[in-house]
Amino acid sequence: MPTDRVTAWGGELQRVHGKLRNALALARARLDGGDPADAATDLLLFCHGFCAALSGHHRAEDGSLFPELLRARPDLAPVVAKLTQDHNMIEHLIGGLQKAVADSTDPEVAHRHLDGIEAVMETHFKYEEKQLGAVLDSMDADFDRTGIFGPIS
Repeated sequence: MPTDRVTAWGGELQRVHGKLRNALALARARLDGGDPADAATDLLLFCHGFCAALSGHHRAEDGSLFPELLRARPDLAPVVAKLTQDHNMIEHLIGGLQKAVADSTDPEVAHRHLDGIEAVMETHFKYEEKQLGAVLDSMDADFDRTGIFGPIS
């Protein structure tokens, strides 16, 4: 029986990151094009959805993917430490966005917070894909997709 895997895990990581980028773009588009009367609801709904998806992705990586990687490749400890540090920074920024959305209905306030999250998120995604993409693709592992990449996978 062939040992070829159906899933290329590095490609799956890129796909999940693409979904998160799309969720951010959707939140921005809704803020830009929404009915001003619905601004408060839109801020809560779209920003909360994006934040939950991004946080869930990072919790899954921290709790499942990274421990598996470190078992298989202890030499990746510095990379995993940097990625975990990024996750903590992004969580802090998400907390700021959630507080701002709860305190203000001004879409510009949300945009400023989204800009900060996006800047860190993009740098993080590119680094993670560069450092882990090929490693994940080479691993012969039967991962649970949602378990290692979160509910958005």
